[in-house]
Amino acid sequence: MEWGSESGAVRRHRIGGERRDGPAAAPQLEREALAQEPLADACGGGARTRKRSGEGSGSASRGAGTGLSEARASLGLALYLLALRALVQLSLQQLMVRGTAVGHRGEFDARRARDYLEHITSIGPRTTGSPENEILTVRYLLEQIKLIEVQSNNLHRISVDVQRPTGSFSIDFLGGFTSYYDNITNVVVKLEPRDGAQHALLANCHFDSVANSPGPENPWLVQAYVSAAKHPFASVVAQEVFQSGIIPSDTDFRIYRDFGNIPGIDLAFIENGYIYHTKYDTADRILTDSIQRAGDNILAVVKYLATSDMLASSSKYQHGNMVFFDVLGLFVIAYPSRVGLIINYMVVMAVALYLGKKLLQPQNKTAAYTKDFFCGLGITLISWFTSLVTVLIIAVFISLIGQSLSWYNHFYVSVCLYGTAAVAKIIFIHTLAKRFHYVNASDQYLGEVFFDVSLFVHCGFLTALTYQGLCSAFISAVWVAFPLLTKLCVHKDFRRHGAGGKFIAFYLLGMFIPYLYALYLIWAVFEMFTPILGRSGSEIPPDVVLASILAGCTMILSSYFINFIYLAKSTKRTMLTLTLVCTIAFLLVCSGTFFPYSSNPASPKPKRVFLQHVTRTFHDLDGNVVKRDSGIWINGFDYTGMSHITPHIPEINDTIRAHCEENAPLCGFPWYLPVHFLIRKNWYLPAPEVSPKEAAHFRLVSKEQTPWDSVKLTFEVTGPSHMSFYVRTHKGSTLSQWSLGNGTPVTSKGGDYFVFYSHGLQASAWQFWIEVQVLEEQPEGVVTVAIAAHYLSGDDKRSSQLDALKEKFPDWTFPSAWVCTYNLFVF
Repeated sequence: MEWGSESGAVRRHRIGGERRDGPAAAPQLEREALAQEPLADACGGGARTRKRSGEGSGSASRGAGTGLSEARASLGLALYLLALRALVQLSLQQLMVRGTAVGHRGEFDARRARDYLEHITSIGPRTTGSPENEILTVRYLLEQIKLIEVQSNNLHRISVDVQRPTGSFSIDFLGGFTSYYDNITNVVVKLEPRDGAQHALLANCHFDSVANSPGPENPWLVQAYVSAAKHPFASVVAQEVFQSGIIPSDTDFRIYRDFGNIPGIDLAFIENGYIYHTKYDTADRILTDSIQRAGDNILAVVKYLATSDMLASSSKYQHGNMVFFDVLGLFVIAYPSRVGLIINYMVVMAVALYLGKKLLQPQNKTAAYTKDFFCGLGITLISWFTSLVTVLIIAVFISLIGQSLSWYNHFYVSVCLYGTAAVAKIIFIHTLAKRFHYVNASDQYLGEVFFDVSLFVHCGFLTALTYQGLCSAFISAVWVAFPLLTKLCVHKDFRRHGAGGKFIAFYLLGMFIPYLYALYLIWAVFEMFTPILGRSGSEIPPDVVLASILAGCTMILSSYFINFIYLAKSTKRTMLTLTLVCTIAFLLVCSGTFFPYSSNPASPKPKRVFLQHVTRTFHDLDGNVVKRDSGIWINGFDYTGMSHITPHIPEINDTIRAHCEENAPLCGFPWYLPVHFLIRKNWYLPAPEVSPKEAAHFRLVSKEQTPWDSVKLTFEVTGPSHMSFYVRTHKGSTLSQWSLGNGTPVTSKGGDYFVFYSHGLQASAWQFWIEVQVLEEQPEGVVTVAIAAHYLSGDDKRSSQLDALKEKFPDWTFPSAWVCTYNLFVF
C-alpha cells in the first residue's frame, strides 16, 4: 500500500498493535525510517513522525501506555491553578495594607478622613433636597473647611463658594432619559497660591446619599497616575468594559466628560458590591487601610499634576490612547497604543512564522499535520461550543425550577455546578477525538498539534482585538507571546524525553505570567459582576449569565492545557470526578439547599426590594377622573421575584401581580428611574390612599398652536424634591422639541419619554414646555403625560401600611420604602 493512499485512521502514527511478517515488513520499516527525519525537522517536530513503539524509549514518538499519569497530570494542574489563585489573593490583600504611616504632616491621614466620614454618615440618609443633606451636611463641611483654613499657612489662599445651580441634560444611560436639577447645593473649595494661578485641577465627590442608605481617556492623566500613585490599581480593560455598556452602571464623571469636555480619572471602590446602596453600606465596612491607600493615591496624583507642566502643556503629552495595567497592585505598565499596535503585530508575525513553517512545507511533508491541525481546530471549537451549550442547559433548567441565584451567597456552588460541567465536557469531547479520530496517533505528536491549535486561536483573538483598536488586546498578546516562547524553550527536551517532569515544570513555569494575570482579571470580573446579577432585574436569568462567564473562563484557562489530555494515559477518573461533583452540586441546588441571601453581619448579601405606597389618578381628555386606585407597588430587583418572600408574607403572591396600563407611559406606574425594561414583573398590593402634606400640583399653563402646525404645551409643577415626568405621544403625533436638555427629546426604551427631576431647598415652581408635531388629529388627543412625586424624606415618606408591610420582610431582605403619588393627563 502506498503512503499517499492510506486511510485517515491508518495515516496516524503506528504505535503498536500491528504485526507484519514476511518480506513486506522490511520495505515498510525502511520507508518509515527514511520519512522520519525530514518530517521531524519541519519546525521542530511539529509535523508527523512515524516510529513503532518498540524502537526505543528516547524517540520523539511515544507509544500508547507510556503517556502521563492521569492522577499526576490532573492533580498537578489543579494545584498549579490553586497556587496561582493563592498568589492573586495575596496580592489583593496587599491592596488593603496601609501604605504611608498616618499622622505625618503633608501626608494623607486616613484616621481624620474616617472621622469626617463617620460624622457625615451619622447624620443619616442625605437625599438631595432633604434638610439632612442641604443644611446639616453642608454646615458640617463648611465648619471643617473653616478649621482647615485657620490651620493653613500664608502661602496659599482658601476660598469657599456655596453654589445652587439649575440645569438639565440628557444621557443614554438606562436606555436614555433626561435629568433636570434645580437649586442643588454644591460646596466648592478653591485652594490657590496667594498670587493666583493660571490653571486648575478639580477633585470631586458627592456627599448626598440614596434614600434609605447611609476611567481616563487622556494619556497625560494616565502618565500622571503611573508616575505618582503610590498603590496603583488600574487597567485599560476595566475602562473599555465600562465604556462598552456591559455593566449597567455609570458615574458622576460622565457629566464632566460629556458636557464639560473635561478629562479626568474616575476612582471607586469595587469590593463587596452586595451591600452597595443598602442599609449595610456603612462607614465601618470601609477599612481604614483602604481609605489610606486611596488617599495616598489621590494626594500623590494631585500634587504631581499641580507641580508639573502637564496642566499647562498637556498637548505635549498626547500620544493617542494608552495601554495601561497594574501588575498585582505593585506597579503600573503603560505605553501608547501605537506602541501596543506594533507589539501586537510583531507577536502575530512570530506566530505566523512559527505555524507557517509547519503548514506551508511541501505537501508530502506536512499533509498529515495540516489535516490534523485543522481537525484539531474544529474539535477545539466544538468542545467549547458544546461546553457552553451544556452549562446553558443546566442554567436554564435551574432557572425554570425556581432555584436561580443559589450561588449568590455561596460562590463556590457556581464553580462546582457550572465550572465542573464546562471542564468535563471539554475533556469528554477531546477524549472522544483521541480515541476514535486520532487512532494510533502519538500522544507527543497530538500534544504538539493541540498546543499549536490553542496558539492559533489566541492569535486570532489578538488580531481581531487589535483590528478593532482595543487597547485590551495586550491580554491576548501576553497569551500568545509567553506560550510561544515557552514552546520554543522546551521543544528540544520534549522531543527527546517526552512529557516528563522536567518538561511539565518548565511548561508550567512559562505559563506563569499569562495564567497569573488571567486569574487576576477573572477575580475582578466576578467581584464586579456577581453582585450586579443580584440587582439586574427580573428579565435577565442570572444563572445563564454567570454560567456563560464561567464557561468562557474555562475555555481560556483550559486552552493551553488541552494538550495534556492527549499526553495523559487516560482521562476517565478526571471526568468521573468532575461529573460526580457537578451531579452532587446539581442535586443540592435543585433541592434548595443553598439559599441565595444572607443577613450575616460579617458578610451580608441582602435581597433588594422597592416598596412604593402610591395613589394613582388617571384623567381623560376633558380632565375628568376616569380611574383612581391606591396600593403598595412592589418591585424585586432580581430574577427570583417574590418567590422567596411569599412564604413569609403570603399576601404578596401572583394573584396581585401588577398589570400594565397599555395606554399609559411606562405602564402607568411611578418609576423612579427608567428601568421598566429590566423589571417587568411587579406586584400591586391594595392599600388605603396616601395624603402627603406637600402635595404635588401639576397644571397646564398654556396651549399654543404654532405656525408650523405643532402644539406647544407649557406646564408648571410643584412638589417634593424628587419627581418623575413621563410622556407618550399618540398615533399621528411626535414630540419635536422641548425646553429640557439640549432641546431635542430623548426617548427611553419602549418609545416613551422619561424626565428625572430633583430640587434643593427653596426651589421655585418647575416650569417647562413640550412641542408636539401633529400629523393627524385624533379624537383621543395628541399626547399623554404623567407626573410621579416621590417622597424620600421627612414625615411624608412614611405611611402606617407601608411601615407594617416593611416590618414583615425577613432580615435577609433590604426593603427600600417611600410614599409617592401618580397623576396622568391627556391633552
